[in-house]
Amino acid sequence: MEIKNGKNRRALVVGLGISGMATALRLRQIGWTPVIIERAPTRRTGGYFIALFGGGRPPAQRLGILDKLNDRAAVGADYEIDRAGNRRPGLGYKDLPGSPWMMARGDVEEAAFAALPADVEIRYSTVPTRIDQYADGVDVTLTNTADGISVAERFDLVVGADGLRSTVRSLVFGPHEKYLRRLNYMAVAFQLPRPLSGLNQNDGAILTEHNRSMWLFPFADRPPTVLLNYHTDDVDAEFTQPPAQRVRAAFGPEPTGRTLGEVFDALEAADNLLFDSVEQVHMDGWHRGRVVLVGDSAWCVTLYAGMGVSAGISGADLLGTMLERHPEDMTHALAEWERTLRPNIEVFQRNGIQQRQIFVPATAVEFAVRKVMSVGARIPVISSLLRQLRSRDKAGRLKDTDIALA
Repeated sequence: MEIKNGKNRRALVVGLGISGMATALRLRQIGWTPVIIERAPTRRTGGYFIALFGGGRPPAQRLGILDKLNDRAAVGADYEIDRAGNRRPGLGYKDLPGSPWMMARGDVEEAAFAALPADVEIRYSTVPTRIDQYADGVDVTLTNTADGISVAERFDLVVGADGLRSTVRSLVFGPHEKYLRRLNYMAVAFQLPRPLSGLNQNDGAILTEHNRSMWLFPFADRPPTVLLNYHTDDVDAEFTQPPAQRVRAAFGPEPTGRTLGEVFDALEAADNLLFDSVEQVHMDGWHRGRVVLVGDSAWCVTLYAGMGVSAGISGADLLGTMLERHPEDMTHALAEWERTLRPNIEVFQRNGIQQRQIFVPATAVEFAVRKVMSVGARIPVISSLLRQLRSRDKAGRLKDTDIALA
């Protein structure tokens, strides 16, 4: 598929999230004219805990994002707690493979937004409602959700960066049911208004029970964020009632205790909340003609892998590199992009499945493994052995690998 040289190439980027902004930044760097559309009426702010791993930092630097970020990880202890108020030293996020910077999602979104050149057009309250491909371009019908007005425009490339339930994917590749793989867990994440009583501001805490858990992620300079996980046999039913009501039902009927009670009270008042099912996206191909998917739209690895942000930035950066490297042949550029990226994503997806048992253990064996890791982390000889094993872990190594240079 031949594409034009010069600076007249236009790309429609659907989604003003991290993957979308990273894609627009990279396309702008190679001379394209990106147009970003966003369903929401304004840019979202705030957000829950995320990790930026070593492999995601070099591309973030190349895109002009990294200099506006810093590691907000608090230097404190991690505790395993229960509802009765008992606690003991535990296994924290920093004990998992990789070397992440800890921050809030809004930190990365703000940095990416600030890095966008002033001439990058952003249209809010806008969604694609029809996509028609031709040999020399893509005609996209864009609908303004505020006034219902639709217009058709032509682009050289369409990038779907619109998340797990991507509109671009459904229009071009087919219904969500073909690609979503449910893990039958729900994830609830939000920032607390203040530190929890009974815990130092710099300390993390984990409460694990059969098929449900609470993780408290501390920051050095702001209140902590919370991640609640629980199993469900009916994902669709979870969206029929308010999140706080579903969470209380999932963690009941036992008394909450002080810590979990404070978390639930904060959940009731939270105005910036992630409440969603834990799912992966599995596709045989991430591009079709002049339409390509990036980030969660293409490969959602789940938050248990921790690589959503890093993989999104890396994928966007690599996409621009391949388009620049093969300017006369988009088909080849997209094929090379996917060939390079897919083996890494497949490792992260497997790792997401594996690490679910660390975040929310479901069986006696999973609890036993978690306890061995937690206790072993406090014994010098075993701790050293665990570090060696983590250093040999393929997912851990790839999390800190710059895909563009691998």
